[in-house]
Amino acid sequence: MSNSSLDNSGVAKAATTTVQSVDRAVSILEMLAHDGESGVTKIAEQLGVHKSTAFRLIAALEQRGLVEQDADRGKYRLGVGILRLAGATTARLDVVQETRPLARALAAETGETVNIAVRSEGAALYLDQIAGSSSLQPHNWVGQRIPLHATANGKVLLSGLTADQITTEVGQRLRAYTPATITTLKKLLVDIDTVRENGYAVVVDELEMGLTAIAAPLRNAHGDVIASLSISGPTFRFDEGKVKAAVQQVTEVADEVSERLGWRATRRPSAEIGS
Repeated sequence: MSNSSLDNSGVAKAATTTVQSVDRAVSILEMLAHDGESGVTKIAEQLGVHKSTAFRLIAALEQRGLVEQDADRGKYRLGVGILRLAGATTARLDVVQETRPLARALAAETGETVNIAVRSEGAALYLDQIAGSSSLQPHNWVGQRIPLHATANGKVLLSGLTADQITTEVGQRLRAYTPATITTLKKLLVDIDTVRENGYAVVVDELEMGLTAIAAPLRNAHGDVIASLSISGPTFRFDEGKVKAAVQQVTEVADEVSERLGWRATRRPSAEIGS
């Protein structure tokens, strides 16, 4: 057997062991969620592993704050770190819940598709979508990730970051989706500065030829950009007048949602379209 075969075998074995450990760690969290608390011996029995293996897994979870030990009883229970993880999901659900009624009204008013998106793994993740009356069989973006640098939602989400954070998110090489896509980091940073200053983003034909979108930020009580609200539709329907109206409509709705989430604006974004 060649050294290459031995190396590949070792890598595959290590990968299998890692996946097995992750699966067991998740199983421990599920056990504690169901039982409330449990000792190492019982956890080991339920996992079908040696007590020392169970203890190592619990120790790793405890280090992350996902599991904690009752000092008096010696048993383990879920830790406060779980609340941090759950809080991230809850915050997203709150955004959708607070936005949906106003997003429905916005879709009805404009006749265009309305989307809600958040940053996720270096992309814009769509959480919700409402089709307007003019949308004929629109593409369903819910659950899909799209590029940050080539979309209105993406640029709004990037506007809440520093230049270094933006570089980390999008990288140095930006993919061209159409001739209109921004493909240099320098130009993207300038574009994001404009979005930040205006309080909204207008993107024409950058992700798809013939697609226009206008987006505005959704903020939490601290003023952080936690999501983006947009309307989008065929470019031929978005003449200058409709774009101006859409900017006003989207920013007003985004501000109202942000206020419901605890944000208090000190300055309203301009309704005029930046150059």
